[in-house]
Amino acid sequence: MVQQLSKILIANRGEIACRVIRTAREMGIKTVAVYSDADANAQHVLQADEAVHIGGSQSSESYLCADKVIAAAKRTGAQAIHPGYGFLSENESFAEALQDAGLIFIGPPVKAIAAMGSKSAAKNIMAEAGVPLVPGYHGEDQSDDLLAAEAEKIGYPVLLKAAYGGGGKGMRIVEKASEFAEALASARREAKAGFGNDKMLVEKFITRPRHVEIQVFCDQHGNAVYLAERDCSVQRRHQKVVEEAPAPGLSEETRKAMGDAAVRAAQAIDYVGAGTVEFLFDEDESFYFMEMNTRLQVEHPVTEMITGVDLVEWQLRVAVGEVLPMQQDEIVLDGHAFEARIYAENADDNFMPSTGTLAYLRHPEVSPYVRWDSGIVEGDEVTTFYDPMIAKLIVWDIDRESALRRLTNALRETRIAGVTTNTDYLHRIVSHEAFQKAEFTTRFIEQYGEALHKREAGLPEPVNLLTIAASIIRNRQQAANQDPWSRANGWRVNAAAKHRICLQTAGAEAATILNLEETDAGIYWPEQEISLRFAKDGAVLVDGLRFHADIAHTKTAEGSSRYTVFSHYGRFDASVYDAVSELIHEEEAGSLTAPMNGTIVAVNVAAGDTVTEGQALVVMEAMKMEYTIRAPFNATVEQVFFNAGELVSDGVELISLATE
Repeated sequence: MVQQLSKILIANRGEIACRVIRTAREMGIKTVAVYSDADANAQHVLQADEAVHIGGSQSSESYLCADKVIAAAKRTGAQAIHPGYGFLSENESFAEALQDAGLIFIGPPVKAIAAMGSKSAAKNIMAEAGVPLVPGYHGEDQSDDLLAAEAEKIGYPVLLKAAYGGGGKGMRIVEKASEFAEALASARREAKAGFGNDKMLVEKFITRPRHVEIQVFCDQHGNAVYLAERDCSVQRRHQKVVEEAPAPGLSEETRKAMGDAAVRAAQAIDYVGAGTVEFLFDEDESFYFMEMNTRLQVEHPVTEMITGVDLVEWQLRVAVGEVLPMQQDEIVLDGHAFEARIYAENADDNFMPSTGTLAYLRHPEVSPYVRWDSGIVEGDEVTTFYDPMIAKLIVWDIDRESALRRLTNALRETRIAGVTTNTDYLHRIVSHEAFQKAEFTTRFIEQYGEALHKREAGLPEPVNLLTIAASIIRNRQQAANQDPWSRANGWRVNAAAKHRICLQTAGAEAATILNLEETDAGIYWPEQEISLRFAKDGAVLVDGLRFHADIAHTKTAEGSSRYTVFSHYGRFDASVYDAVSELIHEEEAGSLTAPMNGTIVAVNVAAGDTVTEGQALVVMEAMKMEYTIRAPFNATVEQVFFNAGELVSDGVELISLATE
């Protein structure tokens, strides 16, 4: 193996590139990374043996440029290319170009990618292979009227899907006919931008399905196996956020039936390598083929945790013609695993992506029970150019209950500041009674949305505020130790030192003023009658309660100080309140601003237009997803400041509105 493959290039970035590098290094194989302008100091670049710059920050200028990737492989003497997932991983033209260049593609044959590249063509192949299908329209006629007519024929609700898509992009659930036209236009735009093709499928939307997928693996000698299944039902915007293996509640008979169907699907297209066959799983244990992903999946670690198999190692071995290391009867499942995807996003603000520097990052200790897959470390930046996933937190234990308990604890030990993350939201998901009982469908987040957005009961707010205030005082004193004349601690003869700190919490209408006294016992807040001190080991002591906490200090975009308390009770954020800064940065009434950095995709109005509440005004694209900015009230458009195709920054004014 080592003699046949001594150096590979990874045509990807971030977490998956680092993950491939790790296995290659263990096998004694050298690695080459490629990187864009934005990724010049990224972890995959630092970890690889060599790295080649291939273009601008936009993926269309770098990671999607097949010719640049191939040139990098030639330049460094790499014999094979691992595509990771996303970008060029399922691009048949790229795989064919590698073949022509005499390079090994660590993936399936070109014909297999082509067969599954079109969801409509894939459905026909699966039907011939005897794999169950969801009722729907997969035809070539793509006129709006025909698709609308097919939707009526199928019966609402229906699911619009990009024929050449994946990852939830170009996908919309349409509940009724009046919503079809807008949903179709939006899905087509997203599909065109993401995949270069806006062909759509229309399928019956099964109201209580689960998303269960089978990991398959095939070699060049006709051998094929399935490595159990993963349940990926918990999704937001059709993108998975929590996955587990094996899927809860499946009988052995159903598991075998699904596995056999997945192997038939793979063999029908002469598949080679790692692939995933995705099924909709109904309440009666019937299942329907959705699609086959001809690559390694983001959630592959949960399969590795319960099988003990390194899927990347298998990919490398199969790519050079080796026989599968195991046959079906040798694959044994052990325990239960979960994966939680940690994103830089605000789950309580419609999952809006968050950009910025990871000023503070702590994660659970890695062990046989806990795995942390990431391409980002403290100090790295989350930009708008790529997917906002920070890391994958994977846990394993002997059964589902034990693994779930381990996951909830590990999420509490994941502490990130500098960008907004979904960590607390994930904790609310996995702590929810329905998830604990495995009573969920793909609409779990929609079904329990209100409960999932409620703040969990944690430390009382006064305790959190006092913890932050005490930390501020301690930091000031430490900084002033070198210059006693600068110590502003309010010291006075025969009286307690006084401190006044003003803290603003999210959503609070007014800031909280803390008039504090510094005593030998610590910090005392007379108004709440609470005292606090820090123990030598860093623990916090508050009126007899002892707990461990991390206090992160970061800066907001406006430059004000922000503090975050992390503990097993959850997180708590507050900023040092600055009234002058607040006045300067207050938004003008009647203006609509960009919620993040991104690109204007469409502007649906012009100056002088009358708009109604909820009307779509501007469509933005950022981090590979579309966001529609709607009118907050009935109004007249005064000015439109940007056109389609222009780049905008977070907070910039897009449209000004006027009311009578």
